[in-house]
Amino acid sequence: MDHILPCGVSISAAAHDTAASPEPDTRSIREGSSVPVPRARQITLTPTDRRKLKALAYSHAAAYQQVIRARIIRDAAHGYSNTKIAARQQVHIDTVRYWRGRYADEGLPGLADRRRTGRPPRFTPVQVAEVKAMACQLPAELAVPLSRWSCPDLAHEAIARGLVPAISASTIRRILAADTIKPWQHQSWIFIRDPDFATKASRVLDLYARTYDGEPLGVDEYVVSSDEKTSIQARCRCHPTLAPGVARMMRVNHEYQRGGALAYLAAYDVHQAHVFSHCSAKTGIIPFMTLVEKVMTQEPYASAKRVFWVVDNGSSHRGQAAIGRLTKRFPNAVMVHTPTHASWLNQVEIFFSIVQRKVVTPNDFTSLDQVEDRLTAFEQHYNATARPFRWKFTPADLEDLMARIERHEQKEQNLQQPPGCDHQPAGLAHAA
Repeated sequence: MDHILPCGVSISAAAHDTAASPEPDTRSIREGSSVPVPRARQITLTPTDRRKLKALAYSHAAAYQQVIRARIIRDAAHGYSNTKIAARQQVHIDTVRYWRGRYADEGLPGLADRRRTGRPPRFTPVQVAEVKAMACQLPAELAVPLSRWSCPDLAHEAIARGLVPAISASTIRRILAADTIKPWQHQSWIFIRDPDFATKASRVLDLYARTYDGEPLGVDEYVVSSDEKTSIQARCRCHPTLAPGVARMMRVNHEYQRGGALAYLAAYDVHQAHVFSHCSAKTGIIPFMTLVEKVMTQEPYASAKRVFWVVDNGSSHRGQAAIGRLTKRFPNAVMVHTPTHASWLNQVEIFFSIVQRKVVTPNDFTSLDQVEDRLTAFEQHYNATARPFRWKFTPADLEDLMARIERHEQKEQNLQQPPGCDHQPAGLAHAA
């Protein structure tokens, strides 16, 4: 006799129906129970997905949620059950089921977040564009007595001009961040106005490459880069400087007493990476010629065929008078000027940057004699281990720079000059 189930179906009939209909792919029957339960989705990884999931699972830069999802799929591909994966990754078992199913249906793109509608935007695209346009104008152009914008200033001005009924500074910041607009920052620049910039710069770059007037330099020809670092102060701190310690940086007292200032003149052999220096109370022709005397009276420069001195247009070595003065004193010395406002072509400026970072800052000297002693000691230390600088600005870079300048001048000439403006485009200034 067939046993009757509570639902009114006999066991033999249930067994007959079960045998007649195939078992679903995603269902299984627990032993001793007729209730079907979900079965874990099978995960098979392609070589590409396996490589990407491994990189994501061990990433230190990816979002934490993405890392966990990648680890879930990798464990599923290794045959772990959902319960085991949940324990290994310390997440809920429903989370494992969800992302396992998403990957099985959609592959690797299924692990990304769905696009959410979110709250409707409070500001129209036109309002957002007007705020960005206002941030890209100088405050003076809008008759606002500011030198540059801040987010609160932009929010106040947007409301005052009726662009929006209300807006916060944080919303302004998010709007500008979308296009990386930062009107509160500024950067200084200088336009090249030397008419012979390309010629002068090419001559300096050729010397760095050991060429002059198209001819390679000989072994008895040298290139020396020289300049002055002015106003190195002796600031005696009112309290001693404290050395760094555990969880504490070096501490320098803010108050100080002035002990005067001196000028540091240096000559840097570009290819030998050797520095010669001279300290003086001030700059001028005499201190500069003293430095030249110090270099040119010792070997190998005294007997060299030519020694090229690369200098900028400072008052102590400017113009034809300085060239004649140097040649008269040392016939084998050749002075080469960098273009106007282009001291960055002078390699000794790199050495001055090293001095500023390693010797002068932070400034804590009791007297000018201590400053001079420190500079002299550092010069000896530097010469013992120095290597020539890897100069990266090449003649090809110079051609690109001149092409950009030419395009800029053409753009300025095409712009209509605003009424009442005294500024003159650089190209027109050259022509005048």
